[in-house]
Amino acid sequence: MSAEFVRDPSNSSGILQESTSPLDSLGRAKGVWAPALTPLDVDLMPDLDKALAYYRWLLEAGCHGLALMGTNSEATSFSVRERKALLDKVLEAGISPERLMIGSGCASIMDSVELTKHATAAGCSVLTLPPFYYKDISDEGLYASYAEIIERVGSSDLRLNFYHFPKLSMVPITHEVIQRLLKAYPGVIKGLKDSTGNAESCAAYIREFPELAIFPGSEALLLEMLKIGGVGTITAGANVFPGLIRRVYDAFTNGDEEAALKADGPVQALRQTIQKHPMIPALKAVMAIKKDDPAWRRVRPPLAALDDAGSINVITELEAAGL
Repeated sequence: MSAEFVRDPSNSSGILQESTSPLDSLGRAKGVWAPALTPLDVDLMPDLDKALAYYRWLLEAGCHGLALMGTNSEATSFSVRERKALLDKVLEAGISPERLMIGSGCASIMDSVELTKHATAAGCSVLTLPPFYYKDISDEGLYASYAEIIERVGSSDLRLNFYHFPKLSMVPITHEVIQRLLKAYPGVIKGLKDSTGNAESCAAYIREFPELAIFPGSEALLLEMLKIGGVGTITAGANVFPGLIRRVYDAFTNGDEEAALKADGPVQALRQTIQKHPMIPALKAVMAIKKDDPAWRRVRPPLAALDDAGSINVITELEAAGL
């Protein structure tokens, strides 16, 4: 990996940060981002020391940035207070806010506003789910939800990215709603993460909204989407093998499509393996082995940790796939 890293001069944390920004001149993100896991202590509270060490490792191992308090972070299992406290600790530790994209979408608009204001004031981007309890809502209702968040935050510094994950949220973000919001709030909306796992869904956003940074939510689609205008990926696999995924991105952006295709083989194997299992418990099981720390397997209910046999099965499959 050819990236250069520098120490953050604003603190004495010793954190290495990549010298080039993961944001373009319009504030749009790019590159490989990890929707970071949240290590837990014995009381199922965020283990902050372990989390900070892990976030540093992700950035040094190949991630351009971290998406915190999203799906893989178990965000919906944490309170607003807990989510804000975690971000505060990460920033205090010296991780640059431009390398952070904070999950801020809740069932309550007011909770979404509070989280979005907090992240925006700190200089972070946000990745915002639609309100997800009521189903079959109209485009008018979805538009109003995002409009309320944008207006109540009321900041020109807001960098909002849509989080399209209809499998879990059951609330798709339609092209029509995006078009209306782009027209009503120019410059505020920066991108979208498409977590459908469907290439045509992601490609349709890329074609329709060239002004937005479109990220597939699966590393398996990274190379395919880069070829048609995608900007990177925000993907679960980056939690455990960030370097593998970064090699695909670097090779393609350096103009070496042959090297990118070769690097993509292990990335495909990674995704095919981990998606056979409950994603978050499986990723935490891998981290438990990587760090030789069984505590990494802890998850908050309603998720359930993999048992010993399940954890060994994941590792065995990864090894069989050459990983």
